[in-house]
Amino acid sequence: MFRILIAGLATALLSTASVAAPRTIDVILPLTGATAFLGKAQQTALVNLQAAIAAGIIKADPVNFVFHDDQTSPQNAVQLATGLVGGKPAVILGSSQVAMCNAMAPLMKSGPVMFCFSPGIHPATGGFVFASGVDTKDLAAAMIRYWRMKGITRLGLITSTDASGQDAERNIRALVALPENKDIAIVGDARFNPGDVSVSAQMQRIKGTNPQALIAWATGGPIATVFKGLSEAGMDIPVATTNGNMTYAQMDQYAAFLPKELYIPSPPFMGTDLGEVSEPQKAARAQFFAAYKASGILPDSASTLGWDPALLVLSALSQLGPDATAEQLRAKLAGTTGFIGVNGTYDFPAVPQRGVGEHEAVVTKWNPAARTWTPVSLAGGVPTKP
Repeated sequence: MFRILIAGLATALLSTASVAAPRTIDVILPLTGATAFLGKAQQTALVNLQAAIAAGIIKADPVNFVFHDDQTSPQNAVQLATGLVGGKPAVILGSSQVAMCNAMAPLMKSGPVMFCFSPGIHPATGGFVFASGVDTKDLAAAMIRYWRMKGITRLGLITSTDASGQDAERNIRALVALPENKDIAIVGDARFNPGDVSVSAQMQRIKGTNPQALIAWATGGPIATVFKGLSEAGMDIPVATTNGNMTYAQMDQYAAFLPKELYIPSPPFMGTDLGEVSEPQKAARAQFFAAYKASGILPDSASTLGWDPALLVLSALSQLGPDATAEQLRAKLAGTTGFIGVNGTYDFPAVPQRGVGEHEAVVTKWNPAARTWTPVSLAGGVPTKP
């Protein structure tokens, strides 16, 4: 039997008396549709967490996660959230992607707390909306820094036309304009609709600009279209994509046409052997992997984007008591420091509404032979090797 200890919070969890009945927490996720890869992985994370609490592995009040499928549709997400908000819960977890979370956010102006599992939203400081993981702009910054320090300066860029892609394009162009990236140039760029079945024309246009590497920013099913287009165009260059695609399900399904060098900037959950990671952080990650090993499932980035927010919320609610209000939970989360989770040490006063920043971002490379993502950078994207 294994134990999962969340450093710095174990005492609080252990000292809280259990309630008679499980606390119900509603979760909105894309369990079907184009980003079901994400939703299903995050559902599994919460199911594993609920089981660990029920088994006494994690000492916290019993919880019952109730899942609602938004079908990768902002309209469905709003409809589901509207129904749940009427019950005045303290918190709603999810959804998994920018479009759904942004669509639901206006409903949360006065509560409940909404902890979105996407790193790509940018909640207003002091509000009821929180975001999981390192901001996608900080992840992109780490990726660009890694390539710049490896001598790669000519970049191609292709983004989806949805909210995630538009946000990524703005961020990447802003990053390239920074003084530290004065030698970086976007030599060819293109956009595509997430529903497109081919990007051949876009790939040929980018190929003609002779980029050294490509940033391909789309999540879920649409990234497969990009990878196929790269293969068909004969573009054998390094490719980076969002950690929204850092799932084993996608790596397996796309194995026949994955880029030979696929990089994904990510929170450092895979980097337990990196020198700057503290022993408590290594322990938290090792215990997370042990929990998944017991369930017979390999965790990926999507797993962590659900795991840490749920633990943060459960820890806060355990300390606040069974009658905690949305405002009490918002204030508790906003003041949280020193929480050591899978994706780093959380400090919400320093990084409002998400708790972790660029200092927690590392660049990973997919290793198909080992079937894992290998960290190739230190925090912030500095290469581990020249």
